[in-house]
Amino acid sequence: MAQFTVRNLEEEVKVGLKQRAARHGCSLEEEVRRILRTAVLDEIPNREGLGSRIATHFAQEGLTEDLPELRGQVVRPTNFEP
Repeated sequence: MAQFTVRNLEEEVKVGLKQRAARHGCSLEEEVRRILRTAVLDEIPNREGLGSRIATHFAQEGLTEDLPELRGQVVRPTNFEP
C-alpha cells in the first residue's frame, strides 16, 4: 500500500475531516481513504453503478422499474421505532 503526506492542509479542513470521520464512525485515515476512493471511482468512465448492475441481474425476473443510483450516500441504520 502506498503512503503519502499532505502538507499545508488548512486547519478547518483537518477539523472538518475529523468531524466527518466521527459522524461515519471511522478514523480520520479511513475517512480520507473513503473520500479518495470515491473520487477516483467516480472518474472511471463507463463504470456501471450498483442500481444498473442490479437491474441487469434481475432483468429476466421481470424488474420493470428503474433503480436509483446511491453513489456517495451515507449508510445509516434503519430505525424500526414508530
